[in-house]
Amino acid sequence: MSDKLFSTRDEPLASEDLDVCRRVHEALCSGSKIDRSSKEADRLGALIIELYRQGVHDESQLRLLAGGT
Repeated sequence: MSDKLFSTRDEPLASEDLDVCRRVHEALCSGSKIDRSSKEADRLGALIIELYRQGVHDESQLRLLAGGT
């Protein structure tokens, strides 16, 4: 049996990781005039976290891939 039961994608994000995701989310919501309490903002947040877990850690790349400029 494998010693590794979970992939790195299953590991919790550290506060530094969440800070990056939060900054990107706030920038995209602000730039696109998305209400941060809306379902659209929730979907955007989930996308940002998924991209981050896949290895996209650069804020400008995250913004671009999540739909920003």
